[in-house]
Amino acid sequence: MGAMLSLPTPHFMPCEKCGASVARGAAHACDEERVLDFELFRLHGEVESFEEQFGSWLRTPQGVFACFYARRTRGR
Repeated sequence: MGAMLSLPTPHFMPCEKCGASVARGAAHACDEERVLDFELFRLHGEVESFEEQFGSWLRTPQGVFACFYARRTRGR
């Protein structure tokens, strides 16, 4: 077996909460908006799946009725 390859330790790592690149050992305060954006990025697949499932449901008789009823009762 050959010598084991050793990779250098990176100087910056992504913050687990907001994804910002932070120097190792440095103090970091997450920006609220960045945290929300990062969470949306992480949940992208689930959001997309929900939109597809909801669109399918809207084409069912129950979904069509729910849309009709919502339009009819809006503003009461």
